[in-house]
Amino acid sequence: MALILSLETSTAICSAALHEDGNLLASKELLTPQSASSQLAPIIDQLLKGSKISSKEIKAIAVASGPGSYTGLRIGVATAKGLCFALQIPLIAINTLELMTYQVKNLSVYSSPSPLVWGSGGALGEALLCPMLDARRMEVYCLLANFDLEIVEPTQAKIIDEGSFNEWLDQKTIYFFGNGADKCKEIIKHRNARFIEGINPSAAQLGEMAFQKFIRNEFEDISSFEPHYLKEFLVKKPKTV
Repeated sequence: MALILSLETSTAICSAALHEDGNLLASKELLTPQSASSQLAPIIDQLLKGSKISSKEIKAIAVASGPGSYTGLRIGVATAKGLCFALQIPLIAINTLELMTYQVKNLSVYSSPSPLVWGSGGALGEALLCPMLDARRMEVYCLLANFDLEIVEPTQAKIIDEGSFNEWLDQKTIYFFGNGADKCKEIIKHRNARFIEGINPSAAQLGEMAFQKFIRNEFEDISSFEPHYLKEFLVKKPKTV
């Protein structure tokens, strides 16, 4: 039995979940901005107590590794590493954008009606998926993947303008989603661009992906692992009066 505790704190939404052999046992999610710093530990405690599971039964900790919110990622990774050290169990990291891509692919299978429809770019299986996380101003963290979850363009910080993704959009439908996609709707007007609302990274699916890494023994070095910030953290100086 592989019992995995998953933590997702890449955005303003904080979530945690318990999976057994990749099957969801329980999950909790908070939509309150900046809730990870004060609420992540209580959420974990509530999950364990509600599921009547001891922390000693957990076999691994999974965490969304970024990109995303600097503060959220630091809190999530620090909590995950602390639990791994205390319980002497391995750490599993999942790229946040790849997690979102996995979630949207599952929508085409489990959601009825599916938010994914054919576009002029061809059949659904030929479309591309583009998760986007807000990186401030007109910049987003994003990647491109196909429906087999193969990465077509790797994780990057990208400034969005009217011509963004046109080389792909001229050939295929692209589904854009995530909190970074919201600000791109009025800019990316290509006929093959589709936008899906309400997609946020979730620990409930994170554990499914983490289980596959668990059975392959794909673990991180706990002492040296750091979040995938993608950009350097800039500390703003206080304004002088």
